Amino acid sequence: MFHACKSITMKAQQRIFFDFLRFCIGATTEGIPESVKDADWGVLYGIAKKQALIGVLFHGIQQLPKELAPDGDLLMTWMGMAQRIKQQNMCLFIDSAKVCKNFKDAGFRNCILKGQGNALLYPNPYMRTPGDIDIYLNGGRKRIMEYVDKVCPNQVMRYHHVDFPVMKTPIEVHFTPSYMFCPCHNRRMQKWFGKVMDLQCSNVVTLPDGYGEITVPTLSFNVVYILSHLYRHVFTEGIGLRQLLDYYFVVVKWHTDLTDLTDLDSKDLAALQRDLKWLGFWKFAGAVMYVLHEVFGLEEEKMIAPINEKEGAFLLDEIMRGGNFGQYDDRLGDKTGEGKVHRYFRMSLRNMRFVKHYSSEALCEPLFRTWFFFWKVWSKSLNQLLSYLCI
Repeated sequence: MFHACKSITMKAQQRIFFDFLRFCIGATTEGIPESVKDADWGVLYGIAKKQALIGVLFHGIQQLPKELAPDGDLLMTWMGMAQRIKQQNMCLFIDSAKVCKNFKDAGFRNCILKGQGNALLYPNPYMRTPGDIDIYLNGGRKRIMEYVDKVCPNQVMRYHHVDFPVMKTPIEVHFTPSYMFCPCHNRRMQKWFGKVMDLQCSNVVTLPDGYGEITVPTLSFNVVYILSHLYRHVFTEGIGLRQLLDYYFVVVKWHTDLTDLTDLDSKDLAALQRDLKWLGFWKFAGAVMYVLHEVFGLEEEKMIAPINEKEGAFLLDEIMRGGNFGQYDDRLGDKTGEGKVHRYFRMSLRNMRFVKHYSSEALCEPLFRTWFFFWKVWSKSLNQLLSYLCI
């Protein structure tokens, strides 16, 4: 009986969290939600921390009257965390501008993926919890790896990126923005990227407070790319509300810009939906629309696909269980200190629960990892042989 009451209480606090989150991001015009008066701020702080939304909720807390806001040690802790997030964003803005310029000077056209480009869409660009710098370079895998090996030798190459540790902020250099596990869908995605990436390296934006300029993808690119990024992470470690909030702002801004420019007739949305179906994540798009509606209050007229309530409810449960990039998902045991073999089998077992939802990606994910492992071994052996023959 005690556990039942506790779960009902937690469910109610989760609903209050969603209500307040919509207020924090300006998604409601009705002012402070009535439910906030029943908020357990300790519980809301826990959810915000789990979902990497500390800075977003603090943005809303600053707008509350004193009698509704958290107080005491919790408020001071929250304030300190929000200030740290602001400082991290300041560093990321500086570093992103520097990285863009350095690669341009080295002869690589480039653009920052996600990250600080997404932060510019928020009501306050300093409230988003930042991560690392993901930068796409136009030049091809071979040329990029030659440059990376010259500056930072012996970096481990992954399918779509390689680490580039030249500063305190982690940098991932991308050969391609993303990929899918199903070979058919991945071929289509890489073909799509090949058509549109040149334009993404020309879209320059100005950073706040004089931090300089960076190149970021267009909204029409991001509305597809970030959805694909979310989809892939579902099958690796998981996604959290921070990633969905990024996508919420992209969808809203994409719709607003098209409405301002073209009155958004059916051909704009129809073209986007054809791409989503061709690339293989139409079903997932419907699930994401459900989450954006339930959590952030996205209006139906701004949706890029019809709501899929069944899949959306499943996805939202995964998000709330796992938190930011699935870090809090302990259903398959502790991940601390696990080796590569253990991780391979843990991820393969984890993805079995997605088979009935997204069968092609879930079944192809372990096959893709196996193929890429042997591809890397073969590639490394071939390079060593060529080096030996050239001596």
